[in-house]
Amino acid sequence: MTDVDIQALRRGDEIEFRKLVREYHSTLFRLALLHSPSRAIAEETVQETWIAVLQGLDGFAGRASLRTWICRILVRIARRRAGTESRSQPFSTLADDFVAVDPDRFVHEGPRAGRWQWVAVPDDWSHVPEDTVLSQELQEVVRHAIAQLPRAQGEVITLRDVEGWGSAEVSELLNIEDGHQRVLLHRARSRVRAALDRYLSPPVAAT
Repeated sequence: MTDVDIQALRRGDEIEFRKLVREYHSTLFRLALLHSPSRAIAEETVQETWIAVLQGLDGFAGRASLRTWICRILVRIARRRAGTESRSQPFSTLADDFVAVDPDRFVHEGPRAGRWQWVAVPDDWSHVPEDTVLSQELQEVVRHAIAQLPRAQGEVITLRDVEGWGSAEVSELLNIEDGHQRVLLHRARSRVRAALDRYLSPPVAAT
């Protein structure tokens, strides 16, 4: 993450603010899309977030990272605009919308336990040059699959696998228990994996 001078931001330093926008704008936009019916509304949500950030900098106490604080503002605004509230979803309801993927598709042991077997799909896309590893068409399949997820699953997989956030920071931002987050992430990855499998499976020859 880029080092940003908080005191300079509070003084209204335009260079520092531009640096902040470059660092976090794409993350905010991806999160806003999960709550918005259109890209235009997502952009409006992000713009409202940046205004709120500027207005709230004096109240930033540093108890969370600056990134988490900014994204928390975005999530609050996006949920308000979407007319939804943040509520913890009980484990008993998580299976209702679960689409299973064959367990053999996942690694069972070692540091990659629980991750996808297919090595061509990275577990953390935040540091991968997309134009060389994933085709534009494949990227669109992934984006569409994430857009179809229940909101909580979309938030978790976007932060963990697209943005590369750690588990603790995601739990802090979304105000959910770590175990709940793991369930959401597994179910989200399963759905995205299923979409990729459908896209990549060779067509069945007519008999």
